[in-house]
Amino acid sequence: MIDAVGNPQSLLVLGGTSDIALATAEKYAAQRPLRIVLAARPSDRLEAAAERLRKTGGTVTTVPFDARDPETHAEVVEKAFADGDIDITLVAFGVQGDNEKGWTDVEAAREVAEVNYVAPVTLGVRLAEKLRKQGHGHLVLMSSPAAERARRSNFVYGASKAGADAFYTGLTYALSDAGVKVTVVRPNFVHTKLTEGMKPAPMAQAPEQVAESIVDAVRKGKEQVWAPAQMRWVMTVLRHLPRVVFRRLPF
Repeated sequence: MIDAVGNPQSLLVLGGTSDIALATAEKYAAQRPLRIVLAARPSDRLEAAAERLRKTGGTVTTVPFDARDPETHAEVVEKAFADGDIDITLVAFGVQGDNEKGWTDVEAAREVAEVNYVAPVTLGVRLAEKLRKQGHGHLVLMSSPAAERARRSNFVYGASKAGADAFYTGLTYALSDAGVKVTVVRPNFVHTKLTEGMKPAPMAQAPEQVAESIVDAVRKGKEQVWAPAQMRWVMTVLRHLPRVVFRRLPF
């Protein structure tokens, strides 16, 4: 279980090669040895991620996981919990997609929807069942400011994130009586593999900075957190702009 100062004994990462998730795992592992399960598609990157975390002194296992194959998600969760309870689960996978292709090509739109929305929901149902039975645990979803109000340049991505964000926000209410906590994290632009080659937005952060926000949010039991914190106020303003003004903004 998570100890009195917020340090877990076990960690499941769905999206086991995520830069933010790996940085988060390292921050937790710096406090105590962890049992870590990395779930992702088998690849050299996954093996490299596992070796990176083994250097922290904990035990690391990998589980094959394909976000676009929901029929296998029950098996993924069963394997992840096979060695005991999981204290913290990071739902940290996703695709950015090409927005212009996303709203003109059915398969491109479907990929973004399946990876960013359908998979987190199907896994969320399975994980909620497991965590209710064990009577403790913390779910963390990597969401996005685009989930609150998508721009012209990212509305396909934003739509998918909005669905997952709403579902996990609902889980914060649904699981509260079961001793299970849920945190929705909305990081601004982060320098990761997902954003490589993209122009950085203002207030861009490194994975380690977002990881610090996640660790702090879980420790304090926050249901929602922005990274950086100032993005909350930026989005409060943007969320209330009239449509006629918002659609003219240069982004």
